[in-house]
Amino acid sequence: MRKWMLTGLLAGLAFAASAQDHANSPIGKWRTLDDKTGKPMTVTEVYAAKNGTLAAKIVENLGLPATCSECSGPYKDKPFVGIVTLSNLKPNKDGGWSGDGYKPSEDRHFNAKSVKLIDGGKKLEIKGCVAFICRTATWVRVD
Repeated sequence: MRKWMLTGLLAGLAFAASAQDHANSPIGKWRTLDDKTGKPMTVTEVYAAKNGTLAAKIVENLGLPATCSECSGPYKDKPFVGIVTLSNLKPNKDGGWSGDGYKPSEDRHFNAKSVKLIDGGKKLEIKGCVAFICRTATWVRVD
């Protein structure tokens, strides 16, 4: 009986630690949504990059064409899966991260001015700017 109680207690603590990590870190998988329709477009994974920053890449295509005909450079006519959408994310003053962004569906590079967790870590808000024009997207955690 004690062994079962101990096992249950340890599992509960592991779950609580995992839930707290989710609330404090954007690392994990996120569902991206179309700006206009709200329909799911991709599952994008935020991960720790080799250079000590955070980055994100598309790991599942949910509603885009198979390949990126709008993309330029190395992503031209390649599958959306594998495209890096956020890079060089470093902590900033507002408690989030900032770095570089790329929106492949529009072949647009942008300044990821603010990437921050909201709603207790269940959502990720990305504010991207090109010159002085900024837009905000919200991703929803899937893991």
